[in-house]
Amino acid sequence: MARLAQTAGLTDVQQEILSTVRDFVDKEIIPVATELEHRDEYPQQIVDGLKELGLFGLMIPEEYGGLGESLLTYALCVEEIARGWMSVSGIINTHFIVAYMLKQHGTQEQKDHFLPRMAAGDIRGAFSMSEPGLGSDVSAITSKAVKDGDEYVLNGQKMWLTNGGTSSLVAVLVRSDEGHPEGTAAHKSMTTFLIEKEPGFGEVRPGLTIPGKIEKMGYKGVDTTELIMDGLRIPADRVLGGVTGRGFYQMMDGVEVGRVNVAARGCGVAQRAFELGVQYAQQRHTFGKPIAQHQAIQFKLAEMATKVEAAHAMMVNAARKKDSGERNDLEAGMAKYLASEYCKEVVEDAFRIHGGYGFSKEYEIERLYREAPMLLIGEGTAEIQKMIIGRRLLEEYRFQS
Repeated sequence: MARLAQTAGLTDVQQEILSTVRDFVDKEIIPVATELEHRDEYPQQIVDGLKELGLFGLMIPEEYGGLGESLLTYALCVEEIARGWMSVSGIINTHFIVAYMLKQHGTQEQKDHFLPRMAAGDIRGAFSMSEPGLGSDVSAITSKAVKDGDEYVLNGQKMWLTNGGTSSLVAVLVRSDEGHPEGTAAHKSMTTFLIEKEPGFGEVRPGLTIPGKIEKMGYKGVDTTELIMDGLRIPADRVLGGVTGRGFYQMMDGVEVGRVNVAARGCGVAQRAFELGVQYAQQRHTFGKPIAQHQAIQFKLAEMATKVEAAHAMMVNAARKKDSGERNDLEAGMAKYLASEYCKEVVEDAFRIHGGYGFSKEYEIERLYREAPMLLIGEGTAEIQKMIIGRRLLEEYRFQS
């Protein structure tokens, strides 16, 4: 039998890219991931390797120096990278959401200015919607931009920026009431600003502060931060697309890509958990035989493998739908919901197979057990996905009396 989570219909180029990435993961990521994760250390050497492979430009068009590959290729690469260490996949995910938003919605000047350096990995992207009191209610954003001549002045506090410290370009969603009369729907008075900054912590440009890393249960190594704007001045030509009031739609388009990415991460982590579980089950002996020969463990392995296959299939379907140019919020929501839930379950089953050793930091499954919960909330909770799915189903299956 072939390895789980195979994808039919890939081109020779796609297969070569995935083979290269998988080899890199096996040789450069898995052997060091747990040690770096326990130290909460940024994986600079791994990131440099990804840059050398050209992965920061994977989906950026060739005319801007990228590889011009599809969302499917990108998602399958993310799946492989997350199989090695989920934090590394987070480093490239936020970068690609910003690159995608620029490609789809940026002015020509913005594309020419940013995309070639993003493709080379010289500019690293991050994006920000959430705020301390916000949660899933994006319409409640309070951060604000006020027009002042040829500039906007931004004030407010943002939360949960992946790559907040290491990035040099942040796409930030804020309210911008200028040009939008009182009573305008909240989502129609939001604007995405492209903020350039120095990597690091503290005041990274006048009016912009990255306080430091947020301490987390898992998803370590990658920096997750706050962002504080206090009189931050941004030129008007750094409004994404050049027009205010379109930020919500631009961000939601990017988040659809992000949800496919989170689904891919869930697939990768689940696949690694299955690999660890099935390997340990054949090594560990109880009652005179490997525990893999006990029916209870075989049932568990069967359920785990089936969940890995199902999540992978839904993730691939969502990516292909987006690549076709069709609306994919239903498919992306389903894939993200299923993959993250199944990932949690597969990781927990692998943890149970390991018994007491699963609780030891010497075993890789301990790290996966702390990483999986992030996928339940990243790019929208299960409840948000269900709401999106439910609304779309009612659109498609509208009852006609």
